[in-house]
Amino acid sequence: MFTTRPTLQGTFGMASTTHWLASQSAMAVLEDGGNAFDAAVAAGFVLHVVEPHLNGPAGEVPIILAPAGGPVRVLCGQGPAPAGASVAHYTGLGLDLVPGTGPLAAAVPGAFDAWMLLLRDHGSKSLAEVLRYAIGYAEHGHPAVERIGAAVETVRALFETEWTSSAEIYLPGGRSVAPGGLLRNRPLAATWRRLIAEAEAVSAGREAQLDAARRIWREGFIGEALAAFAARPAMDTSGERHAGTLTGDDLAAFAATYEEPVTHDWNGWTVAKAGGWSQGPVFLQQLALLPPELPAYGSPEYVHLLIEGGKLAMADREAWYGDARDVPLDTLLGDRYNAARRALIGERASYALRPGSPDGRTPRLSRHALAAAAGTDGLGTTVHGGSGAGEPTVGGGWSGAGPTGARSGAVPAEVAPEIDRNGATRGDTCHLDIVDRWGNLVSATPSGGWLQSNPVVPGLGFPLGTRLQMAWLEEGLPNSLTPGRRPRTTLTPSLALRDGVPVMAFGTPGGDQQDQWQVHFFLAVALRGAVRGGLDLQGAIDAPNWHQDSFPSSFFPRGMRPGSVTVESRIGRETVEELRRRGHRVTVGDDWSEGRLCAVARDPESGVLSAAANPRGMQGYAVGR
Repeated sequence: MFTTRPTLQGTFGMASTTHWLASQSAMAVLEDGGNAFDAAVAAGFVLHVVEPHLNGPAGEVPIILAPAGGPVRVLCGQGPAPAGASVAHYTGLGLDLVPGTGPLAAAVPGAFDAWMLLLRDHGSKSLAEVLRYAIGYAEHGHPAVERIGAAVETVRALFETEWTSSAEIYLPGGRSVAPGGLLRNRPLAATWRRLIAEAEAVSAGREAQLDAARRIWREGFIGEALAAFAARPAMDTSGERHAGTLTGDDLAAFAATYEEPVTHDWNGWTVAKAGGWSQGPVFLQQLALLPPELPAYGSPEYVHLLIEGGKLAMADREAWYGDARDVPLDTLLGDRYNAARRALIGERASYALRPGSPDGRTPRLSRHALAAAAGTDGLGTTVHGGSGAGEPTVGGGWSGAGPTGARSGAVPAEVAPEIDRNGATRGDTCHLDIVDRWGNLVSATPSGGWLQSNPVVPGLGFPLGTRLQMAWLEEGLPNSLTPGRRPRTTLTPSLALRDGVPVMAFGTPGGDQQDQWQVHFFLAVALRGAVRGGLDLQGAIDAPNWHQDSFPSSFFPRGMRPGSVTVESRIGRETVEELRRRGHRVTVGDDWSEGRLCAVARDPESGVLSAAANPRGMQGYAVGR
């Protein structure tokens, strides 16, 4: 069948990322004798440079890795809430939501330490060897993709009047970079050069240098600069200036951790995801909700079934997922529970937020989520909010519905310039998947630390993140803002096994939509035919995609659109008309607007490797040989 690009196949190595320069940098590492983990770290740091509106070193990254012959592990690069980040502190400032931007929204940065731990434990290259690609692009420049300048323009006034350290890099001479224009970040290049020099001064050994780099990030010149800057008040989406809660003690106490993945078996496949502190199990719940016999792939009945199953899984996410208490995943993924939940799926679209009661427990939703589900601001007033800061859908968007007032920032869409002036602009996410000739597989979804989310820290060249916006300012919920606990993240890389052997790594940017688009991709791989004897990765990525918004968004101002479904126009008029007949509120987007997947795979019998990347956005690319 016709695809936008071929599914690449070879035997040496494959890399697929959301930017062609990161993909080729990863491939350069493989060509230089590095393994998939070396390549992933190099690509991750290049993504910080070439997609600064999508991720940064002080953001976060969950990683799923499958070392050849070893167990599948999750490496958590999601930092927790600082010790001072309590509900009482934020509500004492008059806030009912964590702002979507500014120091007050910053969790403890997690990405850098996770990359260093991956490189130390599973890589073979030195710190200097993997960082040289990012340093080169930061020092000498890279042709900017269109959305960097567009992101800067949305916050130009903020940069010029409030976040002037950001303007120094992203408004040189008062101008944002034009598409294809050369963009440099020399302060970032200088930061990495100093880091390497100080780490090499500690020891000549690779592992000792990486441990030294981790200490420098936490307690050295980088940690000191991050803590000092977090203490400085900055304008955020509340319309006021707030200092953050992040301190040097918080930075010194954090270390990335390895965890066992959560898995679910389906039709001979096993899918591995991060735990209930992420939204990863939403993917698994959607598989568990599928009936034994599926409607024809791509039919209106098939799309309706996946939309409604996704609503039930996302409702459970709202009620049960988080890092503040145990998530009942065994029950949520169990046959009995899902048989009962599956019976709730009818012929008509549901507009309700319907979490289940695993083990007889009563679900509890935040007041804001209940208000969003009702389409009110909690006072009985209907609200149609605007786009918030965070990871948006492509060609979609969503409407906020939540508490009103300047302090909460739930501003109607028609007041978008006011939102932009306070920094509430869209960020997004990156993704990378790599497989090497030895059979190592890795999938990672770096995000946060966007150039439009926080001021650039002077002298470092990058900003803090804003992941705390995903936690609720209400006590007693699984995702309540709690010192030392991770805010629930939308970042959710995937790894799939056949007969217990890792065969495919995949993922996508897209915030709340990630585990919708990924399920659709996975089923397209599993249910459709092969290409040249292997998995049809490109065909599955190219297949028409969609998403629904019948749950509270993870991003400020935490809105919801009951019954809303956004589809690519390629899905066909018959399907659109049937979905509308069933009661779905369908928005028809552009032909190529839903999903930005990357994927790599390995056939365990032949050793043939394959890769594919998303054509949407004209940015993602797969390379290999």
